[in-house]
Amino acid sequence: MCEHTPPCPAADATDADAARPRSACHTQGWTLLCNGVLLFDDTGEIRPDLQVIPPRRAVAAEQTEVAA
Repeated sequence: MCEHTPPCPAADATDADAARPRSACHTQGWTLLCNGVLLFDDTGEIRPDLQVIPPRRAVAAEQTEVAA
C-alpha cells in the first residue's frame, strides 16, 4: 500500500497517526492518512476495519461540570 520510504506505520500500529496525509478536508475536520486511517480534528479516528477510536483530547473541567 504505502510507497513512502520508510513506509508509514500500519493502521493497527500504536503510532498509526504518524502516517502521511493522503487527502484532507480541513473545513470538515478530517484527514485520510496513507495507512487508511481517517483522522478527525478532535483526535478521534476510524480505522480501515471500521473500528472507531474515540477522541483522546482532554475535556476542559468547566465543560464537565453540571450547572446546579
